[in-house]
Amino acid sequence: MTKSKIIWEKDKKKHTFQNNIVSLHDSNIYIVNMEYSTEDIRRQDRCMDEESSRRLLEECEHAVLSMVDSDGMPYGIPVNFVFERPGHLYIHCAHEGRKLQCLAHHPQISMCMVGYTHVLASQFTTEYESVVLTGTARTALSEEEKKHALMLLVDKYSPDFRREGGTAIRRSIHRTEVIRIDIEKFSGKHKRKVR
Repeated sequence: MTKSKIIWEKDKKKHTFQNNIVSLHDSNIYIVNMEYSTEDIRRQDRCMDEESSRRLLEECEHAVLSMVDSDGMPYGIPVNFVFERPGHLYIHCAHEGRKLQCLAHHPQISMCMVGYTHVLASQFTTEYESVVLTGTARTALSEEEKKHALMLLVDKYSPDFRREGGTAIRRSIHRTEVIRIDIEKFSGKHKRKVR
């Protein structure tokens, strides 16, 4: 188990934090204890290193967000997301719906991202890489943070259309909810066959 060492730069001042992540949005500071831990993985020989796991968080296009509703029933839904270092990610949705109802009742979540996969049919196995994380979902973000998050999503999914993306954000921000997920624990696992 390792605690992430974070370097945060703001106004050309460098701050180093060990064990905690500090981020600043709209003059609000929030702390996330983003821990990379593989102790729960049975096959320790398949653990990805921390930096490879972070890379997958940055590059993976889709994830499954898992929540619990007010009746204690599980609810999972595929989402687009964007990871922002040092330790959170953003998703977006409409202002109402089952996802927000679940998060209002129980903001703790789990997410799973799967990157590379390759089925090896003759060997009855699959090569893969994945990251699983737990965290806390935050809503009611400032308009500044919402715009920032939506622009990060544009940069990830539509980088050749930044100008048009900015226009779309201004046009639809009043009907868009942005959720920040502060990552508390994450791990990566992979399997590659030697050929």
